[in-house]
Amino acid sequence: MWIPANRAPSPHAATEAAICTFTTAAWLSVHGINLAPMSTEITVRGSFSAFHPAERGTARVALAYEGPEMDPVYQRTARDFEQLKSEVGALRNSGAVTWWSADELQTWSNRPWNKDGKLLPLVHHAGVRLEVKFRDFKALSLWVGQATRDVEGFRLDGVQWALTSKRRASLIAQARTRAVKDAVERAQQYADALGLGKVRPVSVADAGMLQEGLHPVSDNEAAYMRANSSGGSDVELVPNHIEVSALVDARFSVEIPFIPH
Repeated sequence: MWIPANRAPSPHAATEAAICTFTTAAWLSVHGINLAPMSTEITVRGSFSAFHPAERGTARVALAYEGPEMDPVYQRTARDFEQLKSEVGALRNSGAVTWWSADELQTWSNRPWNKDGKLLPLVHHAGVRLEVKFRDFKALSLWVGQATRDVEGFRLDGVQWALTSKRRASLIAQARTRAVKDAVERAQQYADALGLGKVRPVSVADAGMLQEGLHPVSDNEAAYMRANSSGGSDVELVPNHIEVSALVDARFSVEIPFIPH
């Protein structure tokens, strides 16, 4: 409120100023002028990763032979196949193996070419593939080592390391929760840097889904196998920890109060 320079402030000046301010606000409201606080929008991506030792290892195995006659090739493959199935069955009964499967034994023939371009005699093949899921990694290493030593046609194509379904679901839930908390902390840090107040969540989504037409960024679970010699014919299969991660996008708003002049 304006006071002439040659006039002392009224003892009721504060009350008069408040009435003036209220009257101005009421007038603006009546005339459709919005006095709602302004806000700043902050969008961030939150993330979190956790590592856990593998709990299952699925061995991918191939058994195959070849030769000039089909019958001996087939018989040898079938015999060794039965041996492997018997060993896996015993491991299943002991609890070291939780699950296994095998394809049908297949046969085929072809005539290869030599380096001079000459067609060579017919070569006959027989082969089969197995997958064996272990919970006991020491038993896995011993079985692979023994089969590599005793079965000529045995080949380990790799081991897929994994968590149990229950463990994986629990870790994913924890990772998502921590990713959201990370997003809140990031947004608040930006708000603090701008000298604003506490952020308020507006929306949260899987990474990449806050904008129309975009698709979520998938959570990745990755693990790797290292195979090292452990003396004799045994093979030590050592899994790395499995990473479970989560990404979220979140949008927040921070109000900037209206300050009348």
